Amino acid sequence: MTSSRSLYALGVAELAAAVRTGAATAVDVVEAHLERIAEVNPAVNAITVVFADRARALAADIDARIAVGEPVGPLAGVPFCVKENIDLTWSASTSGWSFLADAVPEADATMVRRLREADAIPIARGNMPDFGLRWDTDNDLFGRTLNPWDPARVPGGSSGGDAVAVATGMVPLGLGNDYGGSLRLPAYAAGVCALRPSAGRVPAPTAQTREPVSLTLQHFAVNGPIARHVADLDLAFSLMHGADGADPLVRTVAHPSAYDGPRRVAVVRDPLGWGVDPQVAEAIVRAADALVAAGWEVEDAEPPLLEEAATLWRQLSTTEMVGAFRPGGLPAPLGEGSTRYFLDNASETQFLESGEAYGGAWAFRVVIAAAWESFQQRFPIILGPVSARRMPHIGFDLSGPDATTQLWRDHRLLVAVNFLGLPSVAVPTGLDEDGLPTGIQLIAARDHDHVALAAGRDVEAALGVLTPISPTRVAVS
Repeated sequence: MTSSRSLYALGVAELAAAVRTGAATAVDVVEAHLERIAEVNPAVNAITVVFADRARALAADIDARIAVGEPVGPLAGVPFCVKENIDLTWSASTSGWSFLADAVPEADATMVRRLREADAIPIARGNMPDFGLRWDTDNDLFGRTLNPWDPARVPGGSSGGDAVAVATGMVPLGLGNDYGGSLRLPAYAAGVCALRPSAGRVPAPTAQTREPVSLTLQHFAVNGPIARHVADLDLAFSLMHGADGADPLVRTVAHPSAYDGPRRVAVVRDPLGWGVDPQVAEAIVRAADALVAAGWEVEDAEPPLLEEAATLWRQLSTTEMVGAFRPGGLPAPLGEGSTRYFLDNASETQFLESGEAYGGAWAFRVVIAAAWESFQQRFPIILGPVSARRMPHIGFDLSGPDATTQLWRDHRLLVAVNFLGLPSVAVPTGLDEDGLPTGIQLIAARDHDHVALAAGRDVEAALGVLTPISPTRVAVS
């Protein structure tokens, strides 16, 4: 039998195999993760709600079915956490906003339902900033999530709680979403992996759509998994993706288990020549070397119209959101931090206020997408930074309008992926000289999620896995 103490260190596939073969019971697995949550969550505040009794009951049912020879799902006994804006009927979908503290959904989101049908077990919810409006994880309802590597630095956002929970062994799998890097950035900060799927592959985070959905949410936002192993991202995505008969934006596209096509990589060492930290540059070198060793052909090249893509992401997203901050825009105000960040960002952004400007931006998106489509015919993978910098210290994003522009510049390649609806895998690449995780992203063409995952597996095979870790207990000044 696998010891309960070591169960929290196993990945998704390893835990599922242990339960299926009898090396561990589902109850053992759940108890090990509940113990881990009790041990480390007080230090990081990544988990907002724990479903101890429900998780134990589901685990006991799985063990009982296995004992009498009944079939169980492919993820039987595997715990996972659910971001605060993804519907799970066990608790409110708060989006980190006090106003929604009692907003319990009527049904599970499709991705949650599909994992539950695979006999995975929801064990907790993960923290986020109000409505995902910051590249940090803090709100007035649940408080701040701390970075387990250095609590003086932000954990990224907006899926920061789920990334930290995965990194610290509280769960092997987290569900989040990505409108402007909200899966990949916290994964980078936490030293774990994340898959931002292609747009239109995973159904909406809400079970029902009652209000109009803005165009940027339709085209920029996706839902996806966070895990410690790239293979676990692949496994989770294989169960989550596909049309559900409810979300009209989602289609079913085959998800191959392997990739045997051209193995060419465009390496973007310093997007737009705006500068990167030395640790970021070194991470890209390590990842490129790993791909070369695995048989990929790499070449320094930058995708076309990158600045235009990043700029239009900022202009469109800010233009669509600004109404929420006008009188009567929301039924209650957001938290002080998210409000300050957004207004500072808005002061630095040129709005697309006329119908002609707004429509023209969406029209030009097709031109940019066509240029990238051609580029990605030559380079099935684009290797580049998640962020051009190491994670900033707490409070940087609230230090004034200039800081919001600096963060956008740092995340220029990150948000270009959202603008174009492309798949991207964030993968850690070792530790820097200060013991902080480094990482990169691997971007593939639309609906070629399996190509990004294949490249991610090769990077991980060469550079290893950094987590789970125990939080660094250093006071935040």
